[in-house]
Amino acid sequence: MRLTGRNEVMSRIETTGLVAVIRSDPSTGGVDGLVNTCRALAEGGANVAEITMTSPGALEAIKRASEELGDDCVIGVGSVLDPETARAAILAGAHFVFCPTLNVEVIRMAHRYDKACVPGAMTPTEILTAWESGADLVKVFPANHFGPSYFKDVLAPLPQVKLTPTGGVNLDTAAEWLNCGAACLGVGSAMVKKDMIKAKDWAGLSALAAKFAAIVKETRGV
Repeated sequence: MRLTGRNEVMSRIETTGLVAVIRSDPSTGGVDGLVNTCRALAEGGANVAEITMTSPGALEAIKRASEELGDDCVIGVGSVLDPETARAAILAGAHFVFCPTLNVEVIRMAHRYDKACVPGAMTPTEILTAWESGADLVKVFPANHFGPSYFKDVLAPLPQVKLTPTGGVNLDTAAEWLNCGAACLGVGSAMVKKDMIKAKDWAGLSALAAKFAAIVKETRGV
């Protein structure tokens, strides 16, 4: 599938059902480590990766990963707080923008470039405000404090909203999040293992990603 705009990107995100949240530090190999992490995860079936702006060299990593991996791995940016940062990441090659909070100007900036935007929210009011402001998906963060049942409770009166959790998603809970209505799963340290990245255990990282991808398929019955 050739990615041409935010609708195609959202289709990939929802079909894959996983967004790898990659938050690195200098000990994990810098830009090379970020790019190799994206490649390894994609080979395991987690072919959507969010490189957070808190990672050293994030913009360079987004540029390189987008160029080297192409459509094999959809590269986006995370931890975006303002429209200026969103624009810089998009120009570097990010196909989507994830935020920990809601900033309507970030959504507008992303959509100006036909890129998907996923703001963070927690309460039902915040979630609905984000959705009505044009969010392509709403990230419930930090989701681990309420658990999967929170999604079922929120979606009962707000079935039109698409939600994804960040925080609290692991091999033991992934299926429950999906069964409670998550459109896809944001998975950080439970899948993006820093010890594996430091050891350059790319095969191990791919195998772990494959376990998460298998859970998504099995839960969805595909």
